[in-house]
Amino acid sequence: MAEVKQIKEEDFQKEVIEADLPVLVDFWAEWCNPCLKMKPLIKEIGKEFEGRIKICELNVDQNPGKAANYGIKSIPTIFFFKNGEVAGRVVGIVGKKELLKHVVKLIG
Repeated sequence: MAEVKQIKEEDFQKEVIEADLPVLVDFWAEWCNPCLKMKPLIKEIGKEFEGRIKICELNVDQNPGKAANYGIKSIPTIFFFKNGEVAGRVVGIVGKKELLKHVVKLIG
């Protein structure tokens, strides 16, 4: 199964911007119930697209600078990166169909 990698601000450049694969970054917090509801869906997508997409999580409470850099005002917020650039984002609880739409566009 594809690993969901916990990252910190200092890892962001290497793990997301310089990644060889497209990256889904889940901006979340432990106290956020909607975030916790999205976790199984994100893991499922990681499993389905293993080897074609990288999945990362960034805790906004522990990494407020990076969350501020990307204008995170509500969580969960999921960013999609391709070649180091933001290629899309979704905010709040969304269904698998919505996430898949972004992932398929991301991986081409």
